[in-house]
Amino acid sequence: MTFREGGSFEGGRVRSGRGGRGVAVGGGLGLVGLVIVLLLQLTGNGEVADQLGTQADPGAQAQNDTIGDCTAEQANTDPACRLSATVQSLDAYWTGVFADQGQLPLPEVQEFSGTWPTACGTASGSTGPFYCPPDRTIYLDLGFFDTLTTRFGAQGGALTQEYVVAHEYGHHIQNVTGVLDAANRTGAGAGSDSVRTELQADCYAGLWAHDAASTVDPDTGVPFLEPISQAQLADALSAAQAVGDDHIHASAGIGVNQDTWTHGSSDQRQRWFLVGYDQGDPAACDTFATNDL
Repeated sequence: MTFREGGSFEGGRVRSGRGGRGVAVGGGLGLVGLVIVLLLQLTGNGEVADQLGTQADPGAQAQNDTIGDCTAEQANTDPACRLSATVQSLDAYWTGVFADQGQLPLPEVQEFSGTWPTACGTASGSTGPFYCPPDRTIYLDLGFFDTLTTRFGAQGGALTQEYVVAHEYGHHIQNVTGVLDAANRTGAGAGSDSVRTELQADCYAGLWAHDAASTVDPDTGVPFLEPISQAQLADALSAAQAVGDDHIHASAGIGVNQDTWTHGSSDQRQRWFLVGYDQGDPAACDTFATNDL
């Protein structure tokens, strides 16, 4: 999606850090994200190895700052500015949704490269974007967007990137509303709570996209984004397709087995994004109340 001409975004909302090198040691404490492990390194028995919990190089000093002020023109061309502006758009949208329920606690957002410490273990680029419930933070390596297009076949484009951020923000909404605590996210399978959790976050991303062109920046009075074009919508759907369990397993050269699914198929992920986008009603995103995923 294109940020509307005349918009501007105050810096400081998103942290931007450069970490060191790391060695995978396994583990991870309850993260939720677009995919469990982005680079899909396979073990000898054909299972996907979970790399979250990489051990940072003790000799590498992490450096952290924030993304600065951005204009709409910069947000339309620079991925870091786009991330900051997208987060501020999500803040405004979800704050409006919760206006009658008290103040919404906003998530922290950490953009990083190398390895980075989190309450869910030490992250690296190979873990992909994720939300860590214990520290209420979205973690994202911007290099992921290149991987999403070059390795997994997403079309690219701004809404592809914004869909990813909106999905992770959806996990924060699940956290503050108790969905993550109530769900049994240790299991797998096509009807598992793990899949339902991810599909609901896709639906929440669709809710944001539905209202993004009418959500007004409270600081400038200017709507954040131009209306979504059909080509931009296709970009978001291509991202949802690219991170389906069936597509990822096929890309890794392993058989598609619904019993191992934790995020849902490509068709399901596209469908639930569209449920949110078409209906614009959070009640429509109750993936835990249906047998028709």
